[in-house]
Amino acid sequence: MNYTLDDEFLLIRGKQSFLLVALVKNDFGLCIETAHDEYVQGVEAGDLVVVSAPEGGAIEPALMLIDLVRTFHVPLLVLPKDHPGSKRISYVVSVGPEIFTSCSILRGTHPDQHLICSSEELAGISLKRIELGVDVSPLHDGIISRNIKYEIKTDFS
Repeated sequence: MNYTLDDEFLLIRGKQSFLLVALVKNDFGLCIETAHDEYVQGVEAGDLVVVSAPEGGAIEPALMLIDLVRTFHVPLLVLPKDHPGSKRISYVVSVGPEIFTSCSILRGTHPDQHLICSSEELAGISLKRIELGVDVSPLHDGIISRNIKYEIKTDFS
């Protein structure tokens, strides 16, 4: 199913978890930091920024993570596969033109941006960049999707 995203976000919610999707606004180099290397991935306007919350939780941290990556170009950190901290990561981020959800990878340990850790109920979803939005397939029964608005305003008066 195709969703148009202007300045909106797409929320894909299951019973226990969710994905939040937004479009990148400008081209930039995304730094991906691992224990041994640093990668720089080219990101283009219109690419997807996806946050996955495999155990659910508040939507606001996911909104902030998307903003940190797409607006402020904060690097992504990737933990080694045996790192004990991966169990405590509540939200994970991937950026690219096409992203697939998987429940078979450990949170925060996968540097390849075409995959994102998800819960089992949201596993197997393909998110593809389309003109002015995202194509999501398949959406299983019980999965709800809707557009939401979010904006940060700073007033120094």
